[in-house]
Amino acid sequence: MARKNVIIIGAAGRDFHNFNTYYRDNENYNVVAFTAAQIPDIDGRKYPAELAGKLYPSGIPIYAEQDLPELIRKFKVHDSVFSYSDVTYQKVMSVSAIVNSAGANFVLLGPGETMLRSTKPVIAVGAIRTGCGKSQTSRRVIELLMEKGLKVVAVRHPMPYGDLNAQKVQRFASVEDLARHKCTVEEMEEYEPHVVRGNVIYAGVDYEAILRKAEKDPDGCDVILWDGGNNDFPFFRPDLMITVTDPHRAGHELSYYPGEVTLRLADVVVINKMDSAAPEAIQIVRESIEKVAPYAIVIDGASPIKVDDRSIIKGKRILVVEDGPTLTHGEMKIGAGVVAARKFGASELVDPRPYLAGRLKETFDAYPGIGTLLPAMGYGEQQLKDLETTINNTDCDAVIIGTPIDLNRIIKIKKPNTRVYYDLQEIGSPNLGEVLNEFVLKHKLV
Repeated sequence: MARKNVIIIGAAGRDFHNFNTYYRDNENYNVVAFTAAQIPDIDGRKYPAELAGKLYPSGIPIYAEQDLPELIRKFKVHDSVFSYSDVTYQKVMSVSAIVNSAGANFVLLGPGETMLRSTKPVIAVGAIRTGCGKSQTSRRVIELLMEKGLKVVAVRHPMPYGDLNAQKVQRFASVEDLARHKCTVEEMEEYEPHVVRGNVIYAGVDYEAILRKAEKDPDGCDVILWDGGNNDFPFFRPDLMITVTDPHRAGHELSYYPGEVTLRLADVVVINKMDSAAPEAIQIVRESIEKVAPYAIVIDGASPIKVDDRSIIKGKRILVVEDGPTLTHGEMKIGAGVVAARKFGASELVDPRPYLAGRLKETFDAYPGIGTLLPAMGYGEQQLKDLETTINNTDCDAVIIGTPIDLNRIIKIKKPNTRVYYDLQEIGSPNLGEVLNEFVLKHKLV
């Protein structure tokens, strides 16, 4: 029987995982190409032969998603597999229409085909959108488990935007490891908070290999913590699934892919940011949870903020720099920096758009809804340089850094600035401590 030709539609993450787990050694299929979207400059590469396996001795080319109809016709594609996250249902079905009209099947692979099983207990943290607070929830889970004397190894959803062979399995145990692996700002924002707290985190491309390394980490491993990306469902089969929701985007939990999948999988749902959200929005989220995850434990949560120096904010014209992906495909209109500006008395939020340098203009063209905030885009050296130039050229009194890492460490900000910090704070009971006590007893971890 002839192998069916396949294109995997992705964004350098879930697409590679779907290939590795379902297609790599599957002689029924021939993956002729990947397509790339969302992340700049990731098309034009190849998925290397060293990672692609014996069926693909020349590797697999990666094209821009805009070429999808032509690619389907050129390669006589049978199946096109949608493999990236945090998109509206309208977007998913729009791509489906493009695929079907070009003559191919539109495919969505599910957890049954793509989740790996671990020899260690797995806790997974996911969300219904980018920027809900997965990372702070993951940190809270790790802190509670470490207080019990347990060794927790975190594994982060992939962000392999560089040399894929070099990124097959990455282990981060120190800040120095971030430089050694040539991490982008987006990667540092996810990895650095883990290593400074004393736990190891893995990431990369081949998550079967990553999982086996993590289970046998030289510093020890009692629990695997899956720290999800965007609103994707986990690559590992969880023993406990925690899903974070965001009342600032109430209703999105039932209208974005695959966020609703992640919500339906939840054992525990955290309603985050209740300290800054409208009561009617919180109620919408509660009703959504009741509708699709009625048996999940619901934890009320807040994201209280603190700043290094509030005097830099009070009465000043402020430029707010927020986490990049949260503002772009996460579509957030308010982040920790904005909350801090309002809380500590900024006189004005300065619009950075008249001062945009280089490729940041492309970001605002692609995501015009960003508004008066500046996303900390840092997928490469040029974007970092453009970010630095834009900040320093902006006519403002001071800068609020609302990113998870200190930008002063990687760019030179010539204006007064202060960082914003935020952690998950549970409200009342049930809480994560109670949930994790039951988890530890169930799995006989202490």
